[in-house]
Amino acid sequence: MQSGLEMLLSDPARMARLKGARVGLCCNHTAVDRRLDHALELLTGAGVVIRRVFGPEHGVDATAQDMVGVEGQDSGTAVVSLYGQDEASLHPDPATLADLDILLFDIQDIGARYYTYQATLGYMMEVAAGTGTEIWVLDRPNPIDGISLEGNLVRPGFESFVSAYPLAVRHGMTMGELGQYFRTVLGIAAPLQVIPCKGWSRDQWLDETPLPWVYPSPNMPTLDTAAIYPGLCLIEGTNLSEGRGTTRPFHLVGAPWVDKRELCRLVRLGALDADLRGVAFRAATFEPRFQKYAGQVCHGVEILLSERRELDAFRLGLVVLEAFLRLDPDKQHFAWRTETYEFVDTPIAIDLLCGSAEARVGLESRVPIADLLERWRPELETFAEAREACLIYPLRAER
Repeated sequence: MQSGLEMLLSDPARMARLKGARVGLCCNHTAVDRRLDHALELLTGAGVVIRRVFGPEHGVDATAQDMVGVEGQDSGTAVVSLYGQDEASLHPDPATLADLDILLFDIQDIGARYYTYQATLGYMMEVAAGTGTEIWVLDRPNPIDGISLEGNLVRPGFESFVSAYPLAVRHGMTMGELGQYFRTVLGIAAPLQVIPCKGWSRDQWLDETPLPWVYPSPNMPTLDTAAIYPGLCLIEGTNLSEGRGTTRPFHLVGAPWVDKRELCRLVRLGALDADLRGVAFRAATFEPRFQKYAGQVCHGVEILLSERRELDAFRLGLVVLEAFLRLDPDKQHFAWRTETYEFVDTPIAIDLLCGSAEARVGLESRVPIADLLERWRPELETFAEAREACLIYPLRAER
């Protein structure tokens, strides 16, 4: 098996084209081959002149925490930050693409709509549609498989950097396939080429391939974290700690005021009611070292993955939120986050993450989670049909 980067480096015709072109590279530290050598070094070593590097959220070296602006850098090649101090910084200045013939895009995604690297690809394609710059996506596997779909779609008026386009929460696509979706389905008319992986099967998780796992952002340390992220990222839309500032981000959820044993009982009960499988829960105490409740002892639950192919992670996120609402029905302590989130003041964060107010209103009204998911099933099926024409790797029967 080979990644898109490895396929590009072994393609004499494409490499010859790059050597005669004005080239940019949008990447972070995940743009490596199986020996963990970085794309910038590999390409320049092969004679390609990279005029400009573009860094996504967290920066080229992924050292910045979430929602922390990154300034342009210079490490031998000028770096343009695509995550600065305001919403405008998320979109590249057309002048930074207009003098490039080709922009190479190589970033490991994790398969969830909230994960902002795919939004960065879409925004770059929007600008490239005007400048005529070719976008070459060096594809990589979807690390949590390319089959499973979860959640709902984004409603008009609820777009943001964490829900930039009408995708399912767990979309089951690679970055190259997302590029084709943006072009074919959403009509973003950028010149696009995808250099596909060789030998990837859609049902494979990343650790079932020879390619290495490189943590793609500071709070995404393991593949297990990526597996639960499509649900546990919803905790960002609350005043609860999602475990940032610990060694178990997204696996630990809680706050100082929580009765951890009662919460654990409610989560387990909710999991049974919602037919949630593939995870177990432990009453837990933890102390974040930064972000929410930094330096304070929090109580809550730890989420342990037991069978990843059985897990519906978005269902898991709803189960956890429902348990907190049952624990504190009068909202004396629990609250939805109302601070600015990804440069947006309104709608509130949970609605931006969920793509509408339906999940929040449904949970507050005690609508059974199974009913919410059934309500969204038709749009998930519509998405599955729309994406089929954009898939690069053969589609097998979905579970």
